[in-house]
Amino acid sequence: MAKNTSSSAFRKIDIDQYNEDNFKEEEAEQSIPTGPDESEVSSLLNQGRCTEALQLVLSNAPLGSSNQQVKDSALALTLKVLLAIKSAQIEEAVGNLSRDDIDILMKYIYRGFEYPSEGSSGHLLLWHEKAYNIGGSGSIVRVLSDRMRV
Repeated sequence: MAKNTSSSAFRKIDIDQYNEDNFKEEEAEQSIPTGPDESEVSSLLNQGRCTEALQLVLSNAPLGSSNQQVKDSALALTLKVLLAIKSAQIEEAVGNLSRDDIDILMKYIYRGFEYPSEGSSGHLLLWHEKAYNIGGSGSIVRVLSDRMRV
C-alpha cells in the first residue's frame, strides 16, 4: 500500500528557483538596435513616399534597446511619419504592413498617447482604428503584454 515517504530523495525539483526574488529577466539580443536612420526617413517624406518611410521606421524600431534616448528619438521620428500621412491614406498604409509591423505600430500609437502634442491625439486615434481593423484585439493584447517597449 503506502510507501515510506519520510525520505526526500524523490523530490528532484528545486522550487526555490521559481521564487520571485530570484527572477532574472531574460536578456535581449546582444546586438544593440540603433533605430531608424533619420536622414533616410526624411528624404522619403520629402519625396512623398510616406508609406515606405513608415515601413522603414517600423522595421528598424529599437525594441531591445535599453538606451532611452534612442527610443525617444525613434518615437519622435515615427510620430513625424504618422502625422505626415494624410487621413485618407492611413487605411492603405496600414494594409501594406505585416502583422508584426502592425503590432509595432500599435506600440508607437500607445506611446504617442502618453506624450500628446497639438493635434496628434485625433490623428493617432485614426491610426488606432485602422490598425485595430486589421490587427484585431489580438494586436492590442500582444502590445500590452510584451516586455519589449518602444
